[in-house]
Amino acid sequence: MSWGTELWDQFDNLEKHTQWGIDILEKYIKFVKERTEIELNYAKQLRNLSKKYQPKKNSKEEEEYKYTSCKAFLSTLNEMNDYAGQHEVISENMTSQITVELARYVQELKQERKSHFHEGRKAQQHIETCWKQLESSKRRFERDCKEADRAQQYFEKMDADINVTKADVEKARQQAQIRHQMAEDSKADYSSILQKFNHEQHEYYHTHTPNIFQKIQEMEERRIVRIGESMKTYAEVDRQVIPIIGKCLDGIVKAAESIDQKNDSQLVVEAYKSGFEPPGDIEFEDYTQPMKRTVSDNSLSNSKGEGKSELKFGGKSKGKLWPFIKKNKLMSLLTSPHQPPPPPPASASPSAVPNGPQSPKQQKEPLSHRFNEFMTSKPKIHCFRSLKRGGATPEDFSNLPPEQRRKKLQQKVDELNKEIQKEMDQREAITKMKDVYLKNPQMGDPASLDHKLIEVGQNIEKLRQETQKFEAWLAEVEGRLPVRGEQARRQSGLYDTQNPPSVTNCAQDRESPDGSYTEEQSQESEVKVLATDFDDEFDDEEPLPAIGTCKALYTFEGQNEGTISVAEGETLYVIEEDKGDGWTRIRRNEDEEGYVPTSYVEVCLDKNAKGAKTYI
Repeated sequence: MSWGTELWDQFDNLEKHTQWGIDILEKYIKFVKERTEIELNYAKQLRNLSKKYQPKKNSKEEEEYKYTSCKAFLSTLNEMNDYAGQHEVISENMTSQITVELARYVQELKQERKSHFHEGRKAQQHIETCWKQLESSKRRFERDCKEADRAQQYFEKMDADINVTKADVEKARQQAQIRHQMAEDSKADYSSILQKFNHEQHEYYHTHTPNIFQKIQEMEERRIVRIGESMKTYAEVDRQVIPIIGKCLDGIVKAAESIDQKNDSQLVVEAYKSGFEPPGDIEFEDYTQPMKRTVSDNSLSNSKGEGKSELKFGGKSKGKLWPFIKKNKLMSLLTSPHQPPPPPPASASPSAVPNGPQSPKQQKEPLSHRFNEFMTSKPKIHCFRSLKRGGATPEDFSNLPPEQRRKKLQQKVDELNKEIQKEMDQREAITKMKDVYLKNPQMGDPASLDHKLIEVGQNIEKLRQETQKFEAWLAEVEGRLPVRGEQARRQSGLYDTQNPPSVTNCAQDRESPDGSYTEEQSQESEVKVLATDFDDEFDDEEPLPAIGTCKALYTFEGQNEGTISVAEGETLYVIEEDKGDGWTRIRRNEDEEGYVPTSYVEVCLDKNAKGAKTYI
């Protein structure tokens, strides 16, 4: 089958068909190009998606990725990033192996097609020229023959006419001969041109045109083969990345299988464990024995706000309620000192008794201590206020619970050790460089590195000091992290009996719930703030009535919150007797009241006063 023999007369249709083939090829190139753009956009969107959900550096999200589920999600994001890279590879390979190659081939194909059809048109023009020559010689031959016939007829007519002179007849005869010769010449020329045309026509239809059409056929078949190969390449480009995409998917599956719920649960414990123990049981307070009443019993019996069973915590927090605590009870808890009273002076005045009355030893923990412990075991109110005002985190992380504080300190120590190691490596490198300069002075001045060594040494010393500071805090926390019972917490606030009686400030160290140590004065200032807030809620309360009088045996300088200073021999009113904690509440006037050590005063209670005991 050959286009030259089968389609010898379809030159125009072949021209249209080959142009259509080129259009199809260009359409396929456009298709592949759009596919590459889709792959690039898809890869870009995948990368943006992966980047969008990547944890931000130095943020809370980065800390959350310690859990196995979050690590698996991070691995999924990384695998999706690699997955996007494979789609970029598809785009690049299709562009280089298909789009670029086919675009170049299309240009070559257009040039080849143009050359073949130019040659075909040239052959057509040649055969058309030969045909025109044949037609011209044929018309000339026909014309000459007709002219010769007319000249012969005219001669014969002149020859037959007797009236015509002999000269006219001879002239007509010569003219007929000339016409006849011209007809013979035209015949010979026509015959020659006809033979030539027949030869050219045979060559055109049996040699030139078949050759040209054969070349066009081969060109078209190469185009068809090339587009088929491009389609195979199109599939192979996709197939080449399938194993890598499979590995990405296998990585996602492996990351999903690595999720360990037990490990995540343990990490939650490590992240939020405070190190505290649950509070112990609250002791039963027996109200049926008046002689053994506790502070809370007396406060409840002396409170006039019998109808109010709830107290709002702070003047601003209206939502939190403190049930079963009234103002007098709460004010007593908030303002009474939290340490045992000082013993009386050995001989402060002639009336002093060597073995004066001492406050009885406290057999059980008062409710005021319980309340104080409860108040300090939660985040303190003033801490929240400082946070609202933009307070900074303490350097020793004392605002955190013990376990979290230990982790933060350990992390800080590890970071400092890494920085020290980095500085030491830098110092070692500078030292080696200095040795090289000493051996080869032309490479540099060794003295120029001295200031760098000094600077690095100073940095190392600073970092070591910082490390020692944080290690000391860490050792302090680790020393206190073992289980601390109720007795340990109680002992943390005991009064140091070795202090002289003149020291009434009692600024002793007390352990806060976050594992750090704060001064007692900070608790007193906090209690003072709370007391002020509670006063805002109970401005309409009346003062406690006096239940007796007392006389100061010694001078007492009340410097702690809730105490009052008295002078020796001064007489004052008693508004609340000693409930076993060694303190008696007194009043000088309506504006001055507070606590004094029971052993510092001689109390005389009014038997008719409500709730008063008989003074012995």
